[in-house]
Amino acid sequence: CKAAVAWEAGKPLVMEEVEVAPPQKHEVRIKILFTSLCHTDVYFWEAKGHTPLFPRIFGHEAGGIVESVGEGVTDLQPGDHVLPIFTGECGDCPHCHSEESNMCDLLRINTERGGMIHDGESRFSINGKPIHHFLGTSTFSEYTVVHSGQVAKINPDAPLDKVCIVSCGLSTGLGATLNVAKPKKGQSVAIFGLGAVGLAAAEGARIAGASRIIGVDLNSQRFDQA
Repeated sequence: CKAAVAWEAGKPLVMEEVEVAPPQKHEVRIKILFTSLCHTDVYFWEAKGHTPLFPRIFGHEAGGIVESVGEGVTDLQPGDHVLPIFTGECGDCPHCHSEESNMCDLLRINTERGGMIHDGESRFSINGKPIHHFLGTSTFSEYTVVHSGQVAKINPDAPLDKVCIVSCGLSTGLGATLNVAKPKKGQSVAIFGLGAVGLAAAEGARIAGASRIIGVDLNSQRFDQA
């Protein structure tokens, strides 16, 4: 299939024909229909403040349909509408059983890992040359392979071109308010930065019952929408 490959840090992505291997144990292969661009993709593409890992297929905020499943996958099947999630849940570790943490021992966010957890190998290749994964999702590809614990099944009626942002920006902002800040009903909330994450944080504050929500941003053009 086609994929946008980053061969070097900061250099333009190149549309390439890539081979995407079948899913292995506890993995699913997803046909990506929509993917959006998060600043995290740009940050690691520029290779600022971390160890560069190239060539690589970036992307993590997306929506698609399960094409096939590997051994041991019981909660997903071909045809399911799904969102890939960069911080997954194994469902068994102490973190997954805690209401105060989403840092799964197995599937917590790892920006340095370029292969799959099962065997450390990449499922992407070009003429036999491995292409590194990103965040276990790599959604800048028409097909990708993801650990089943990093997949959220969603209502098939939900428009994938809209809800793809739930897999990162919206859930990040909403969770920051409801699960971390945890404002009490009637309290005031200030939000710095009114992009996608900030707007989701504002929605979380509204749901929590904040009496006053203060938006702060250097870009005044964002105020009307906020």
